[in-house]
Amino acid sequence: MTAPSWKVGKNALGLGMIGDAPTRCKKTGEFEFGDAPDFRPNMSPAEVLKAGSFGGGYYRDISSTVTGETYKDAWKELPPAWLEGVDVKKYVSSKTYRPEVNTYGVNCGVKVDKSDSFGLKAWENSGWMDAQDPYGWFQWYCRFFQGRRSDDDERQLSRWHKCCGARGRWKSNLIAKVLRADKSFDDASVSPVVRQTLQHWGFRLTKAHFEAGAKRVKTHGAAYVPRESLAGVMTKKPAAKKPRDESDDEAPAPKPSAAAQSEDRAARAKKRAKKPAAKKPRGDAESDDVAVHGAGAGALLRDLLGDAPKPKRAKK
Repeated sequence: MTAPSWKVGKNALGLGMIGDAPTRCKKTGEFEFGDAPDFRPNMSPAEVLKAGSFGGGYYRDISSTVTGETYKDAWKELPPAWLEGVDVKKYVSSKTYRPEVNTYGVNCGVKVDKSDSFGLKAWENSGWMDAQDPYGWFQWYCRFFQGRRSDDDERQLSRWHKCCGARGRWKSNLIAKVLRADKSFDDASVSPVVRQTLQHWGFRLTKAHFEAGAKRVKTHGAAYVPRESLAGVMTKKPAAKKPRDESDDEAPAPKPSAAAQSEDRAARAKKRAKKPAAKKPRGDAESDDVAVHGAGAGALLRDLLGDAPKPKRAKK
């Protein structure tokens, strides 16, 4: 394979174009990668873009604070076949974020403020961006799909698994809301923000995914969905306590003195005082959706999407 002349990012070719092209399972529609068998997105990069994603402007011109460089026409590195019949200015390189372009007609993604319409500043400030892919995870996916392999693959694959893998939190979140609403797995009225988010990660909920995931949600619940709101969904009951067999008991421990009890209470009170109160996550456009975008999103997405890339020394 002839190496492409990618000019966006530091060491854009990583370890080289050494990965085989993925195959698509006819039964599930998932893509299968020989060197990453658990990575099974069911939307190709081309399908993600054509469906309407990222407000139409993922590959707009940007100035990256991660690399210190400005990039123009980055979309031109994509294979021409991916863009056949696509209005690039509307679906790929729009300078303006357009929610109406998105499949579900919603605005999603982490944002610092209104000026950060595409969320690039939020991602850069959080330290999750790697200099080889300054546009973010989807750029990594586009390149991985074409066969590029790099030292950052393990981290990026882990982020996908935490989002929409077998026990992915946002996938489980969507399944729980579908069950709670008693709607079909593909009813777009149920959590369009989370559906759009999953699409940006190359995933769309199918009937098979829903049925498999529903079993777990019914017994374990789902991330960021209050258990009390799933009262009519969850089936697992608390395990009954095992009867105490006093015949095997050892002699009871002596009761601590009043002074010891007082000292223990004081220690626990001191420990509680040091622990900050947990902040309630801010909701997004949907009344009970986790803040996939907005000021409250950072902490939850750090938990969800994994660690930032390890710092690399700049080459002289």
